[in-house]
Amino acid sequence: MLQRPIVGLAAFVAVAAILAAADPRRVLDGRRYHLGVAGMAEWQEFERSTPHGLQLAIPFTAEANAREATLFIWQRDVKTAWNVMLNGRRIGALETLSQPLVLALPIPAGALKSGDNRIVIMRPPTRVLDDIVVGEFTLDLRPRAEALGEAAAEVAVTDAETGAALPCRLTLVDAHDVLMPWRGAEGQRLAVRTGVIYTGDGQARVTTRPGTYLLYANRGFEYSVATQKFSLAAGETKRLALQIRREVPTPGFVACDSHIHTLTYSRHGDATIDERMLTIAGEGIEVAIATDHNHHVDYTEPAVRNGVQRHFTPVVGNEVTTKAGHFNAFPVPAAGPIPNAELTDWTQLLLNIRSVTGAKVITLNHPRDLHANFIPFGPDNFDAQTGELKPGAKFDCDAVEVVTSAAMQSDLMQLYRDWFALLNRGLRIAAIAASDTHQVSEFILGQARTYVACSATDPARISIDEICDSYRAGRLLVSFGLLTQMTVNDRFTVGDLATGLGDELRVTVDVFGPSWVRADRVEVFANGIKIAEQAIEPSARVQKARAQWKIRRPKHDVHLVAIASGPGVTAPYWEVPRPYQPTSKIFTPRVVGSTNAIWIDGDGDGKFTAARGYAALLVERTGHDAARLQAALGGYDAAVAVQAADLARGRP
Repeated sequence: MLQRPIVGLAAFVAVAAILAAADPRRVLDGRRYHLGVAGMAEWQEFERSTPHGLQLAIPFTAEANAREATLFIWQRDVKTAWNVMLNGRRIGALETLSQPLVLALPIPAGALKSGDNRIVIMRPPTRVLDDIVVGEFTLDLRPRAEALGEAAAEVAVTDAETGAALPCRLTLVDAHDVLMPWRGAEGQRLAVRTGVIYTGDGQARVTTRPGTYLLYANRGFEYSVATQKFSLAAGETKRLALQIRREVPTPGFVACDSHIHTLTYSRHGDATIDERMLTIAGEGIEVAIATDHNHHVDYTEPAVRNGVQRHFTPVVGNEVTTKAGHFNAFPVPAAGPIPNAELTDWTQLLLNIRSVTGAKVITLNHPRDLHANFIPFGPDNFDAQTGELKPGAKFDCDAVEVVTSAAMQSDLMQLYRDWFALLNRGLRIAAIAASDTHQVSEFILGQARTYVACSATDPARISIDEICDSYRAGRLLVSFGLLTQMTVNDRFTVGDLATGLGDELRVTVDVFGPSWVRADRVEVFANGIKIAEQAIEPSARVQKARAQWKIRRPKHDVHLVAIASGPGVTAPYWEVPRPYQPTSKIFTPRVVGSTNAIWIDGDGDGKFTAARGYAALLVERTGHDAARLQAALGGYDAAVAVQAADLARGRP
């Protein structure tokens, strides 16, 4: 961060206070309006409300403005770009954020007319449902810098254990948890959005309106949240010191977000590459994989430029964006050739990605999302029961996103079931979590993340080869608010082949999470079939639960996975986002943490056989005789039976 002082900050605040005494503010309309399409509610909560329409007009009288003025608007549940028009001229747009916030839009000089004026909120044509609430229009005749410059705060966030300054996220709300507008003073490296600031060194000097506020400081999943209530009067500068501490233990693992975008290269979203460096450090991500669309991007120099290079290891990657799905590939050479994104046959496409880039890891992203009229795991391309992909496609991927926080599913378990089906079919593919963030604050970087087995202790010196090895071996933990670890017989863990087993398996599952997250259940699945579960008493403890079971060793091999979950976080500093492409109007936020597979050698032959492998042997042995096959399946689970039925129908 630049260390020079703010020139004239005290004088600026004093002048702002004098100007404020004239009260240049005026409420144009204090009501809130529901906008949307009648009879086509986006969410259940809007079904009880009749929308005002798809457009809102607010007439008012004013004098022409010779200098910039400011328009304040309260908004909530905004998903798409709603334009803000003044006298037929676009002056901005509502922020795409589901959380309630007060937007501060600059009104250019000359945009106001003497006499009648009209503000219009309108949405460009789109087929996407988007019910919003908007209102409380206030006009401030001062420029935005002055309107948000009446009072100031100097914030410092440090580690409670060491006293060291920490990169972090700051969140400013009012008494109703509404995100409030503020400005970062000049001469700082900050990523600033309404109610949110990321700072690379825990320090921020900000100005805002007088009022009573709540300030949160946090640093992603592993850290506590500090909270401070304070009031600011016009002309006042207040110093705020907050401390956060690391809570969640992650020995032997590093935090990775393998799906990160910037406006600079992907050309959509709002996070510039410099702002992205601050969000990576501020959320405690230790391996940051750049995945701009069809670009190879290296974060090394921007990280140094923003003073955060010691907090994470950058990895050059590419989200190969095609009409047949999106695939992340890493590591790739920054100056190397770009794969052919015009290919749509997965066999050719994935071969091209590996051969052109030399990538060690390829992941399939958000497989249930619709892009370019294509859903990778849609019914036209994927059999969710058997794990069969479209005929002839060689699925040469190393991992699949089962949680993508910027593209959540209405059914949190849908992608886990898809993954189980792939494993049962015989594919060795890991489950991962990632953010797919393009924004500074709308979708939080690292909210969904993967914990990767790694020996490094310095976040700036992590071996990329070791990270890739762990991805390919499935030595990964999926985290979206919780961290779940599992052992079998106190010896085997994720990615291991558990062999040399006795008649009983001792399965131990530990569930962790920060004090501000709760868990309420943990489940164990064998071949995707739930075989054990335990309720968890919700608490602020970091170790949410230790669950232990004695399970009879199966007679055939199974993949064992543990999944813990709990109520979603609704606090403004880490709110669980609504599904990106919902399949239900009911939204029930949840957090989740899961393991990858432990491969159980149930038959004791020293290797792992998938459900389809057993099914193929049984179908061959019984000669497709239905009665004999049914009898032979008596000692096997439903996963083997599903694969056997598929093979008996003559499928390859």
